[in-house]
Amino acid sequence: MAGTGQVIAFAVTMGLGAMSPGPDFAIVVRHAAVGGRRGGTVTALGVAAGVLVWAGAAALGVAALLAASATAFTVVKIVGAVYLLYLGVRALRAAAGGGAGPQGEPQDQPRPSSWSAFRQGLLCNVLNPKAAVFFVALMPQFLGDHPAVTDTLVLSVTAAVVAALWFTIVANVVGTLRRVFARERVRRAIDALTGAALIALGVRLAATRA
Repeated sequence: MAGTGQVIAFAVTMGLGAMSPGPDFAIVVRHAAVGGRRGGTVTALGVAAGVLVWAGAAALGVAALLAASATAFTVVKIVGAVYLLYLGVRALRAAAGGGAGPQGEPQDQPRPSSWSAFRQGLLCNVLNPKAAVFFVALMPQFLGDHPAVTDTLVLSVTAAVVAALWFTIVANVVGTLRRVFARERVRRAIDALTGAALIALGVRLAATRA
């Protein structure tokens, strides 16, 4: 059974990885800015679900097969890049087509459904082959060569919980300021910056080699 110190060390390492800027951060910020704390939190849970998938896949050796197979890596990479480009273009279109509220006051914007927010968070993480490489490099250091099922479960759940906590904090910070973000100019700027970031991340992902 993994010791408390081992789990804490894993959680700290996982936390540092989660805090690295990337598509997960961008998508949570955008949903929190548009849909408030609830929208951002649901997206954060979607990201955490994706982390759980990759952590479990790495522990079972599935992620290692993906990282080792140039073909599989390329397929996931292309699908993930296209998805990020799609989200980025949607954000840029929202930035270009937003309506003005009276005297620049916040106005109600259509909020994505909870399922849509969760799905985008999940797919944003699951379709990123870099996540597979991250967990392939990380999990064996804490599980060893012949891990027990309980150790695998504990570390996989720990990874998901850490991701959920971090991105929920991000969602709540941004969601608390939603009245500011809801102003037309600010919202358009957030959409434009997020869209540009997602497109850049998609292009970068597409250029990544296995």
